[in-house]
Order: sequence, then structure tokens, then C-alpha cells
Amino acid sequence: MSHRGALIDLRPLTTSPAFARLWIGSTLSGMGGQLTIVAVMLHVFELTQSTFAVSMIAVAGLLPMIAAGLYGGMLADAFDRRTVALVAATVTFVSTALLAALAWTGLETVGWLFVLSVVNSAANSIVLATKSAITPRLLPRELLPAAAALQGVTVGIMVMAGPALAGVLVAVAGYAWTYSLDVLLMTSLFLGLWSLPRLRPEGEIVRPGWQSLRDGARFLRNAPNIRLQYLLDITAMTFGQPVALFPAIGAVLLGGGAITTGVLTAAVAAGAFLSSLFSGPVGRVRRQGLGIERAIQVYGLSIGAFGLVLLAATLGWMRPADTGEGTGAVALIVLAAITLAVSGAADNVSAIYRSTMMQAAVPDAVRGRLQGIFIVVVAGGPRIGALYAGTLATLTMLWVPPLLGGILILALVGLLVRLTPRFREYDALHPVP
Repeated sequence: MSHRGALIDLRPLTTSPAFARLWIGSTLSGMGGQLTIVAVMLHVFELTQSTFAVSMIAVAGLLPMIAAGLYGGMLADAFDRRTVALVAATVTFVSTALLAALAWTGLETVGWLFVLSVVNSAANSIVLATKSAITPRLLPRELLPAAAALQGVTVGIMVMAGPALAGVLVAVAGYAWTYSLDVLLMTSLFLGLWSLPRLRPEGEIVRPGWQSLRDGARFLRNAPNIRLQYLLDITAMTFGQPVALFPAIGAVLLGGGAITTGVLTAAVAAGAFLSSLFSGPVGRVRRQGLGIERAIQVYGLSIGAFGLVLLAATLGWMRPADTGEGTGAVALIVLAAITLAVSGAADNVSAIYRSTMMQAAVPDAVRGRLQGIFIVVVAGGPRIGALYAGTLATLTMLWVPPLLGGILILALVGLLVRLTPRFREYDALHPVP
């Protein structure tokens, strides 16, 4: 594929064999991780019949994940990044293997599902922060947008195939097989990490601790473009993440149970995958701040539209598929999937620009710490969003969180960008944090 056309630029895979191996391993292991995420959601809902309990899985892991992400970023700025990523990946592997063992022996409980999910997410945040800090050392700066687009392909594949496969596996084979497949796929990540060269951070090295964290925070205070992209992403993820509602939507609103949950989750990934596949023009945009603003606005509109589809279902414009009169239900599931696909595409375009900004404008000496904060934002925002969606849906109805959230996203994004007008003028050829 030509990097000058509309299709994705594949030069990062041919320029750096190390990046190519890491990308392949991350894609396969990420797909397995999605199997476990969706399976745990379905598992908890089956055991509790509570949407609030499902949302609390994400919330329970928030503080440990924040601590692990921040500390992992400090580790990545102080030690060999390859070693840091390998140790954290090992913890993730062990926690997933324990989930599989409990499921096979029939000893799983809601408590164990919560604990192991927390450990898994905390260790994975260290892996993600370290891998993100590694990428600029493997590729020249001009290929960083293309690398970010390839990451969008990874997200698309793992989230599109993972949840759909998880729904089918849970329904057909059970939870034990689903967790076990994740264990198998995770071995590919070790192959990608093991083949990397040693990657000590460049510049002044600060040992992990309060001074290291203060240095990273000081840099962020003086980096308005990076700081604003964090705030914009938190806004979008807090008010535009209805994933915790999917099990209840499939079970009691649209019908289809675990299959519908998988379809809705996969729709988000399908949008991300397609937008990465046709990301050629995205990589040539210089005003990346403006690109982030426009992408998040589209995201807010699509999440609001998803809420309208759920409102239509609530008003009775369908009958559950289980009754045999499922034509209306299927139509609404398709409409819901389309709105979620648009949201996935918009979020991925925003992510390409945000990742490129982070990797191009932040010096290597503090890149691990900033990537740690970045991962906390990216992974923590959806957990806050799960609390917002689960709590509001419990107090009201399933359509309220996405519809209200879409409106709030549009309003808050406009306000935040207005307060930092230079963000729109960010130039990719002259990156300024």
C-alpha cells in the first residue's frame, strides 16, 4: 500500500523488524485480553444479575491501575524498558492463568473475579506505558503517525474479534475455555518483547520515587498541548463509555444476550479498524490539535445517537428476539452497532493524533512517566465512565447515560478548547508539548 494514498502506511513494519514483531505480539495478546475482559463482565452479570456490579469491576481496578501506571512510567524512565515490560507481562499472564484455573475447577466467585481483574489491569497498564515509550526508539519521527494508525488496527482486531469470539465461546464452550484461550494468545507478547534490544532511557535518569513523579508532573504543567489532550480524552471517556451497559442491553432491552454484547463491543472495534485501514490522509495532517477536537466532537454525536437508539427500544419500537418477533430488535441492534462503529472510528482518529503528539513532542527522558500518565487517562477514563453509566442507568434507564453523555461531551470539548486556543494551531512538523 502506498503511504501517499488513502490506505494505511505500512512502512513501520518494513523499516523496523523489532517494531513488527512487537506489533504482531501485541495484537494477538491484546485480542486474548479482550476475551477475558468480556468474559469477566458476562461472568459477573451471570452471578449477580446486576449492571452496577459489572460497572464496579472497572471501578475497583481504577486506583491500583493508576498507581501501577504512574510507577510503571517511572520504571520505564529508570531501567531497561524491555525488562520492565517483560516482568509486568509475566504478572498479567499469571493472573489470567489463575482465572482459567478457577473456572476449570468451579471455584470462581465474584470476589476472585474482582481481585484477578484488578491485578490484570494494573500489570497491563505498566506493559502499555512501557511499550508506548519504546516505539519512538524503534522508528523515525515521521513514521510515528503510521505506527499509531497500526496501533488502531491492533485495537480494531483485538476488540472486534475478541468480544465477538468471547460471546460465542461463553455461550458455547463456557468461561474456562475462554480464559484459557487468552493464556495461549498471551505467549505471543513474550516473543515480541524478548526479541527487543536493550532500551535504556536517554538523558538524565531519575530513580523511581517522589522526585521522579514530581519531575513528570512539572513537565506536564508546562506542556499545555499535552495537558489539554488528556482533559479532552477524560471528558470523552467519562461521558461516552456505555460498555458497562452492554450485558444488560443484550439481556433485557435488545435481546440476544451474550451474542448482542459481543456484537456491540465489536462494532466499536470495527470502526477503529476501518478508520486505521484508511488512515493515509490522517497521517499527513499537520494541525493535529484541531484534528483531536473534531474527532471527539464526532464521537460525542455518535454516542448521543446510540442513546437515541436505546430510547427507541425502550419506547417499544421492537420486541425481544426471544419472542420470535425479532425483526425490530435486529434492526435496532444494527442501528446501535452503526452508531458505535462511528464512535470507534472517531476515537481512533483522535488516538492517532494524541499518540503522535505524545511520542513526538515529549523528550525521551520523561517519556515513560508521561506515557504512564497517558495510560492512566486512557484506561482510567473508561472506568470512571463505567461508574457514570452504571450508576445513572441504575437510577434512571439504559438510554439516559449515552444520550446525556453525548450532549455533555460536545459542550465540554467546546469550552476546553476555547480556553486553550493555541491547541488548534499545534503543528506536527514543529511539535511543541
